[in-house]
Amino acid sequence: MQRQLLEYFGIMVGAFVFTFGLNNFIIQNGLAEGGFVGISILGLYLFKIPVGLTFLVLNIPLFLIGWKRFGREFLLKTIFGVVSVSVFAELTIGWFSMGVEDKLLASLYGGVASGVGLGIIFRYGGTTGGADIIARLVNHYWGWSMGRTLFMIDVIVITIVAFIVGKDVAMYSLVALFVAARVIDMVVEGVSTSRAMFIISDQSTLIADAIHDQLERGTTLLNGVGGYTGRDKQVLYVVVSREEITRVNEICRQIDPLAFIVVNDVHDVLGEGFNPLKQAKQ
Repeated sequence: MQRQLLEYFGIMVGAFVFTFGLNNFIIQNGLAEGGFVGISILGLYLFKIPVGLTFLVLNIPLFLIGWKRFGREFLLKTIFGVVSVSVFAELTIGWFSMGVEDKLLASLYGGVASGVGLGIIFRYGGTTGGADIIARLVNHYWGWSMGRTLFMIDVIVITIVAFIVGKDVAMYSLVALFVAARVIDMVVEGVSTSRAMFIISDQSTLIADAIHDQLERGTTLLNGVGGYTGRDKQVLYVVVSREEITRVNEICRQIDPLAFIVVNDVHDVLGEGFNPLKQAKQ
């Protein structure tokens, strides 16, 4: 019960941050957004219809999609997220004016605020409906990041904005959307401070021993087969901090200068030597 309350509170906080940026940076400077929020903002600009009302009405049909695909808990969180955004979209109007008149600055800060808000909502298992549901479906079935999918959908909406409101507004809005997409991924996946290294070498055991002794990092030896030679090979897998990459490279250079090394970004590394498993996000 406590965990559920924390999740709903997190969704509410995310909705507040999102709408705060929306009202005080985006709408205040005549910019636009993507997805259903962008359509709602167009309704405000063209017909003076409140953003929160339009956003709520547009999302009602998608509640059924959320029910069929993700079940009761997802639907409840979606409804809560949509209602929270709709309510805060009205409550944060004029609540605290940032006084930012430069449209480029407004798009940058608006993108950060939107990304942080949506990222918090996603991190706690919620959604704000509309394009967010589509982004979650794509992430679930095809593995695309939610930020990337949202950006692609938003580009379509912004193209419509360009014809209705103007090209300058559309271009500034695209800057905000790009920043938001990057921030969403950072908030949801975490800031990448660790790296995974795959090391292919005939001296994998010696390299692993050196990493154990000098870096005190655990390693894993995987069995592999050379695609060209057909020879059995051992692939050394190790996760290190960003600062330790150079030290691992130096170890490999000293033991086997012909070693083949691949370095990848990793997120949410949990376990001994990194974040304790008990602190994993729920």
